[in-house]
Amino acid sequence: MENTSVRSESQPFTARDSSFKDTPRSGTGGSGASVSDSVARGKDAIGNAATEAMNSAGSDLQSLRADINSLKDTVTKFVSEAGSEAVKSARDVTSNMTDHVGGVAGDLAGKGAEIASAASAQARSFASELENMARRNPLGAIAGAVVFGVLIGLMGRRS
Repeated sequence: MENTSVRSESQPFTARDSSFKDTPRSGTGGSGASVSDSVARGKDAIGNAATEAMNSAGSDLQSLRADINSLKDTVTKFVSEAGSEAVKSARDVTSNMTDHVGGVAGDLAGKGAEIASAASAQARSFASELENMARRNPLGAIAGAVVFGVLIGLMGRRS
């Protein structure tokens, strides 16, 4: 009988199995130790890639935070300046309206004074005309005053 070792599928492969021990394979470098080295290098490469990705994400996050803070400062400055401009504009409009209303009020006061002066002059001329009529016709003036008084009395009685 030949001494060949045949393993069944249910038996695990062990290093004691002499048919696969130290059999060089093309392209793999040789032994089971090189597989474990390859696995270790793969784990290290994955760990390094994960670390680099995490560091990159962290720096991106820091950059994003800085950009957001800068944007917040810009918006705050814009709102502040817009508020200041709105207050200045409101002050200017109020000042212009005050000047305009003051000018119109001054014009109205001047026109009112002119009207009052004209009315006063009319009243004086009417009073002097009545006085002249009363001097020329005293009995007619007395009769007119009596009629005027009676009319006022009748109107007062009705109310």
